[in-house]
Amino acid sequence: MANVVELKVFLHCEECIKKILKAIKKIQDIETYNVDMEMNKVIVTGNVTNEEVIKVLQKIRKTAIPWQDDELNNINY
Repeated sequence: MANVVELKVFLHCEECIKKILKAIKKIQDIETYNVDMEMNKVIVTGNVTNEEVIKVLQKIRKTAIPWQDDELNNINY
């Protein structure tokens, strides 16, 4: 069964997106991937974990956090 990995990644230009897509394409066992520049969101579907995708993005000097963690940090009380 495929996992859906959703990460928050700061995307400020087209060059960033190109680097991210190039890095993600090298991950084995991915089925789909998408980058949403407006939401600063990277979505990868396949036999992968958050940690695997984060590690790949760190290699290209991109900081990524799980999308759920970001939502929890933005709650206003």
